[in-house]
Amino acid sequence: MPELPEVETYRRYFEETSLYQPISDVYVEDTKLLTTDYDTLVQQLKSRQFIGTKRVGKNLFAQLDASYWLHFHFGMTGDLAYFKDDEDTPRFARIIFRFANGFKLGFLCPRKFERIGIVEDIDEYLSGKKINKDALEITLEELSKTLIKKKAPIKSVLLDQSTVAGIGNWIVDEVLFHAKIHPERISSQLSDNEIVMIYDAMRLVIQTAIDAQANYDDFPRNFLIHARGWGIQNSENIIGKCPECGEKITISKVGGRTTFFCANRQVL
Repeated sequence: MPELPEVETYRRYFEETSLYQPISDVYVEDTKLLTTDYDTLVQQLKSRQFIGTKRVGKNLFAQLDASYWLHFHFGMTGDLAYFKDDEDTPRFARIIFRFANGFKLGFLCPRKFERIGIVEDIDEYLSGKKINKDALEITLEELSKTLIKKKAPIKSVLLDQSTVAGIGNWIVDEVLFHAKIHPERISSQLSDNEIVMIYDAMRLVIQTAIDAQANYDDFPRNFLIHARGWGIQNSENIIGKCPECGEKITISKVGGRTTFFCANRQVL
């Protein structure tokens, strides 16, 4: 699913295309994609305009010239597309914002796991969903306080959005690879120095992904992602080689999630 780097790319695209244009109408193919009643949504959007954005983890909030925000959750495969002519309407544009200037913004919902809705207060929304601070905004001290309390594998702890918002499966694997931490290490048993290494690696991986606009092929060659194979596994449950030491990458399950790591660098 789209993670922090992808959603940051969407946020920048949204700002480049869709701000300061009065909304003339909203098309919704399936009201199940809405977290706000359809009539209420249209009423609160028509004649308004987007004036800014805020991203928290995987969540995008578009600020309206009003006291509320529009929340985008991109589900598994959500995306945005700005276009003008009806014949250019992208496939799966199940929600379309029509602007007074004739252009449109499509919210692409291929698998219908995506959602939008009005949010009155962002902090209250995040608290209700148990979503912690964004991975690029959380401080080392804040992250450390959480990690030392958790008696679970560090991979599972980092995947929990109440620990830090925005990082999913491949990012956590990449972070632990660069920090040289085995994914099954118990979070509460990490040393202060190891937590610093995780924090620094998290910022490195996320910023690198943002700079590459989440295009995996453009990531540095020493990133684990190039050895993942994206689900292509052989009978030995091993695929690819470590970009640092050349050893075969190991695949296991941690907390029910497929996990890639280098057993030579990330020792349990």
